[in-house]
Amino acid sequence: MKNTSWLEGTCLFSVLMERSRFLLSITLLLVHHSSICTVGATQTNITTDQSALLALKSHITSDPHNILVNWSTTTSVCNWVGITCGARHLRVASLNLSYMSFTGTIPPHLGNLSFLVALSFKNNSFHGSLPHELSYLRRLKLISFRFNNFMGSIPSWFGSFPKLQSFDLYGNQFSGTIPSTIFNLSTLQDINLSANKLSGVIPREIGNLTMLKEIYLDSNNFNEIPKEIGFLHQLEKLYVQLNALKGPVPVVVVNMSSLTELTLYDNSLSGGLPDNICQHLPSLQILNLGRNQFDGLLPSKLCHCRELLFLNLEENNFSGSIPKNIGNLTMMKLLSLGYNTLTGN
Repeated sequence: MKNTSWLEGTCLFSVLMERSRFLLSITLLLVHHSSICTVGATQTNITTDQSALLALKSHITSDPHNILVNWSTTTSVCNWVGITCGARHLRVASLNLSYMSFTGTIPPHLGNLSFLVALSFKNNSFHGSLPHELSYLRRLKLISFRFNNFMGSIPSWFGSFPKLQSFDLYGNQFSGTIPSTIFNLSTLQDINLSANKLSGVIPREIGNLTMLKEIYLDSNNFNEIPKEIGFLHQLEKLYVQLNALKGPVPVVVVNMSSLTELTLYDNSLSGGLPDNICQHLPSLQILNLGRNQFDGLLPSKLCHCRELLFLNLEENNFSGSIPKNIGNLTMMKLLSLGYNTLTGN
């Protein structure tokens, strides 16, 4: 039986960190936009928002926990579940329906929420197509449709948000390639397209997103990382595991000194690893290259990655001895070198 403890441990760590990051991100985005408060009285200038949200309610076909019971004209919109209003304009600034077990579709009316900064429908069962009218929401800084049932091509109008910082389509059924318009999002800091059915080469235009700090493209069918990714000098986390990457690890990737987490687990990468792989990765904490086709000796200078917490090189074709100085990695929490042809104590 293959050892999956590395993957399970990393997944649990990532899930906990992701949820914490999401809650912090949505709070910071709203605070930066304006002072946020709950408004007690119905405001006449919010009637457009009210109509848009009632249209959404009518498109929700299953609300098993009766969460939307207070979405009615007898209650102020700013007191509705999942709604946060901005203090300055008294308009809907955040629509967060995450983890509510809804089933339904997204109506075009949501494009009228013109003051919306954060839009999150995480972990529901929304389906159908995403309406083009959402592209009118030019103030958006956060979009998450994580874990729903959207399919087809990623709409090209997702490139229409000049202030977008966080873009999350994890766990849907989007297929095809990443639309080139996505790479117009010059303020983007994190993108998560994992667990879809995307394929082809990761477009070289990704190098235009110079503000990016986190990239998650796991569980798709991408076959190549472009060298232009080396232009992302602020990138801290790169996850492209469970894809169809082949050939050697791109040199630019192991030269990205800003990286703290690099995970290329379960691909078809081959060749040897540079002996000085840690020379340009001084802040690396997670290195996961397991279940590939790497061969040759283990890098003798892994000890220079002094911040390493997790190291997984299992299920490759490495041979020779395990470097003794690997014991100098005193911060290491998990080390997996199994299913190779290694010797030593």
